[in-house]
Amino acid sequence: MEAEAVQQQVPEVPPPVLIGNSGDVGWKYGKYCDPTNKSKIKCNFCGHISTGGIFRFKQHVADLENSVRGCKKATPEAIADVKKHFQRIEETKSRKRQHEQDLRDDVHITSATTQGTSREDVCVGSSSTEPNKLGPMDRYVRPIDGKSSKEEALRQLSMNEALFKERVHEASQYVARWVYTHAIPFNALDNDEFRQMCEAVGKFGPGYEPPSQYELREKLLSEEYARTKSLLDDREKQKIKLGCTIMTDAWTDMKRRSIMNLCMHCSGGTSFIRSEETSDVSHTAEVIFDLVDRGIEELGPEHVMQICTDNASNNMGANKLLLEKRPKIFWSSCATHTVNLMLQGIGNIKRFKSIVDQAKNVTIFIYAHHKTLAHMRKCTKRRDIIRPGVTRFASNFLTLQSMAEKRDALRGMVVDRVWEEMPIVKSKKGKDTTATLMDANFWKGVTLCIKVFEPLVILLRLADGDVKPSMAWLYGEMLKAKIKIKEAFGNQEKMYKETISIVEKKLKGRLDTSLHKTAYLLNPHYTYANPDIFDDTDMTVAFMKCAEQYFGDDDVSLATVVNDEMPLYEKMEGPFKKKLATSWQRMDYNPGKLKVGYLKEGDDHALAVFRDEEDGDQGVHPGTGIPYDVLGEAMGTQDHLQLRRSARVTVRDLEEEEFVSDEEDVLEEDDIEYEDDDEY
Repeated sequence: MEAEAVQQQVPEVPPPVLIGNSGDVGWKYGKYCDPTNKSKIKCNFCGHISTGGIFRFKQHVADLENSVRGCKKATPEAIADVKKHFQRIEETKSRKRQHEQDLRDDVHITSATTQGTSREDVCVGSSSTEPNKLGPMDRYVRPIDGKSSKEEALRQLSMNEALFKERVHEASQYVARWVYTHAIPFNALDNDEFRQMCEAVGKFGPGYEPPSQYELREKLLSEEYARTKSLLDDREKQKIKLGCTIMTDAWTDMKRRSIMNLCMHCSGGTSFIRSEETSDVSHTAEVIFDLVDRGIEELGPEHVMQICTDNASNNMGANKLLLEKRPKIFWSSCATHTVNLMLQGIGNIKRFKSIVDQAKNVTIFIYAHHKTLAHMRKCTKRRDIIRPGVTRFASNFLTLQSMAEKRDALRGMVVDRVWEEMPIVKSKKGKDTTATLMDANFWKGVTLCIKVFEPLVILLRLADGDVKPSMAWLYGEMLKAKIKIKEAFGNQEKMYKETISIVEKKLKGRLDTSLHKTAYLLNPHYTYANPDIFDDTDMTVAFMKCAEQYFGDDDVSLATVVNDEMPLYEKMEGPFKKKLATSWQRMDYNPGKLKVGYLKEGDDHALAVFRDEEDGDQGVHPGTGIPYDVLGEAMGTQDHLQLRRSARVTVRDLEEEEFVSDEEDVLEEDDIEYEDDDEY
């Protein structure tokens, strides 16, 4: 009877996801024939099966000549869409090739012209305009003669290509040996300077002697400093033309010395000004004000528009001192720090903190034992769980999202016989981990956490990114984030009230200043799409306050902006009626935009779908077909996860004054207290 009852509770097995998670345009018009075979893709129009992956399938839809058999039933819109996609790829490749060629052309090495150089010593196909000497083997391959027959020319070309590939491989072996021997990070080779260095050595030819340590410390360092300083001339022009922002940050180095940095940001980029050791003084408002004020004098008070710091109380005190001396300069709080404080506050809410703590305990247990870690990687196809940090609150979102992507794999892991037979799983921590992963309420909480954290993490990426200046987007995207958070709670005020109150508390006086609201008002992406913003009294008051602070005693310029230019902008007249301005209301620009798959793992894995347990799609065990919630109930997960009073409770409250946005205290693998599996 019990078996029949279980069979009646088994819901229909949900169909497997048949599209990749790369966001490729091809997935609009095709799908996998079999989720386990990523090379076969079926066309939604004609049913043709392409066996060469998504790239070959797109060629089929676009009906490219001399490539693959074209689709005869594809719509003109689909064909144009895919062809436009191929065109963008080709343009990207073309720009990359041109960039690499420009890098090579920027390398200038004085060549020592040698009399009597034979033609065999010239490298055929070299990108350099200067001849390169080759080794002895190259003398057996002569340059292609334009008067030779077609067959002979092709044969000579093949020999040259084969020889060239072999020479490149041999040279790469020496580069790789240097990288491996001295533990050079692989990404150090993926930059323009390394490519130019290789080009310079190649142009010099055999016999190049690398610089000594003394030359690197003295002469070459001074020359590079002078060259770098000359590159900043363009930023100096941008600073004079459009103004700049001064940014401050305090940190502690490995020797526990307190250091304060001062940087300048303008439209041309960010430049370091100087750093000062402040170990012997307290970081009071007066000390910070003195540092910032000297920086303003160094750059020129007429060129400094804004000061940006974190939200510590001493910085807010320095803000008041600055406004007294320099009332025209704005003082703004660090947006990244503010959003981090929002995530911290929300993460401390009981309903979210319990879920995050459970996720931390699961990841720590799995990674603390070699057997559990190996079994987890086997079940998740070698995809790791992102482990949480201590002070980086956005990492909570990353961990929960990573676990949600692997939900079925993790639940299948703990009901596997291999997991049950591990002695360490029979410990208290092991039982807690098993019960947590089988608990339906835990996964419901994970889904809710993701929905609540995601809008703020998107905003965090916008504020912390280097793609575009974010000031004009912060206030508008914050309004959107609040709407999405309310929607995550079903727009029920009693559910979202506590969360929204934390957001508004951290927002007040930091990201809702007159400067932020004015930037929001002057962004046509928002105002031209919603003209009611112009009628908002708060926006008008903020604009007037910002304009008065910026222009100061310049009443003529203030009147021109408020009475003449602002009405033209509002009515889309004069220069504001041009297409460049009006089209911004339809522009989907957001450098912090986040897709569902925050960490994309390529086309080799299916699209992660975050399911809601209330929708009835609860997942089933692939071996038995029994729902995971039924298995969890049978295992007594609810009883095992009842809260018990602990003898060791450590609470670390991070005050806003203590939190530094750039300091990371991430829980690394070395910090995990590994246990010996044989002890169990």
